[in-house]
Amino acid sequence: MDQSRVLLWVKAEPFIVGALQVPPPSKFSLHYLRKISTYVQIRATEGAYPRLYWSTWRHIACGKLQLAKDLAWLYFEIFDSLSMKTPEERLEWSEVLSNCMSEEEVEKQRNQLSVDTLQFLLFLYIQQLNKVSLRTSLIGEEWPSPRNKSQSPDLTEKSNCHNKNWNDYSHQAFVYDHLSDLLELLLDPKQLTASFHSTHSSLVSREAVVALSFLIEGTISRARKIYPLHELALWQPLHADSGFSKISKTFSFYKLETWLRSCLTGNPFGTSACLKSGKKLAWAHQGCIFHVLTPTRPLILSGNQTVTFAPFHTHYPMLEDHMARTGLATVPNYWDNPMVVCRENSDTRVFQLLPPCEFYVFIIPFEMEGDTTEIPGGLPSVYQKALGQREQKIQIWQKTVKEAHLTKDQRKQFQVLVENKFYEWLINTGHRQQLDSLVPPAAGSKQAAG
Repeated sequence: MDQSRVLLWVKAEPFIVGALQVPPPSKFSLHYLRKISTYVQIRATEGAYPRLYWSTWRHIACGKLQLAKDLAWLYFEIFDSLSMKTPEERLEWSEVLSNCMSEEEVEKQRNQLSVDTLQFLLFLYIQQLNKVSLRTSLIGEEWPSPRNKSQSPDLTEKSNCHNKNWNDYSHQAFVYDHLSDLLELLLDPKQLTASFHSTHSSLVSREAVVALSFLIEGTISRARKIYPLHELALWQPLHADSGFSKISKTFSFYKLETWLRSCLTGNPFGTSACLKSGKKLAWAHQGCIFHVLTPTRPLILSGNQTVTFAPFHTHYPMLEDHMARTGLATVPNYWDNPMVVCRENSDTRVFQLLPPCEFYVFIIPFEMEGDTTEIPGGLPSVYQKALGQREQKIQIWQKTVKEAHLTKDQRKQFQVLVENKFYEWLINTGHRQQLDSLVPPAAGSKQAAG
């Protein structure tokens, strides 16, 4: 590594994928997470540290934090999905689940899963990204106001995105403003036993900084390679800045925090950076219908209403090959079993399954090499039956037209009539917008402006 300026940034994935867009449980506060940290590290031999097993987390979440079992599994599963698993490992896990014949067998397999304990604690802490402030809900601004935060980085260019999960400025500000808490959460419990401990004199272990790499990565200003945080922090020329001691094999809390704050910058691969270097595209409104193939239950969060789920409805020749590369199997498929995480009104039906009579296959009109010739995993029988009945009606209609022996003029009249009816159908169903979106906007039009 060339000895130049170190640039660190907050990784987007933990916040985009990991932070649920709902207010976190009250017991995900620093106070309770410290207690969990102490609990798991004391019980290192009981499947709690350095790897936290599902059975141990279930005991903590359900028995001590009073979370529902489904919610406890949801957090565990989401974090596990963020881990660096190979496609082969993901496919193997899907196969294991698909062979389970009962919930008891599924639970038995889950008990064999484990995650990095310290990283999981960080994952639970960042759920506070979407914590609702009473002052924010009343007057529409954060308190204390961002302009009064002297420590916060100068985020001069704010994103137009109001969704904190997709706003990389929010990710950076959250980590910057809560950096002391994040580091303190990773301390050895023995350093937190004193009534009035001083974090400035505390020591941070190498394992803790490795765990912090879950949230932070970076590079050297003149280099092109991206490094996890701990590799940069352990680089010998940076020991004086990062506070690492070769003798104790630990970091000075104060020096490490100071170094992190001084190097933290915007994510060069974040949404905001992409928007700056890209162009706006005109996307047609596609409705509320989700055609899904997923090994995890879809989540319905606060604010979602009248959502419709349907089976995955398309394919192209390379689809199964692409699925294999990413570790996505066709079973289990929970497209029709969504989980309502935050239901504001128990009397309101927040989702429905698409009626089979309204189901259509989406045809991709491009030719390419590949072996996929049908929808991966097939269709549920009721939807396949509906397609068969519709195809049968088309065949009967085509036969009727053929046997009508229309004259040339009659065929022209008939064609105009069919085209007009088809055009009316496109408008009434909203599919006209989808067709229009396939046409590139003219050069210099407002839609093409970036």
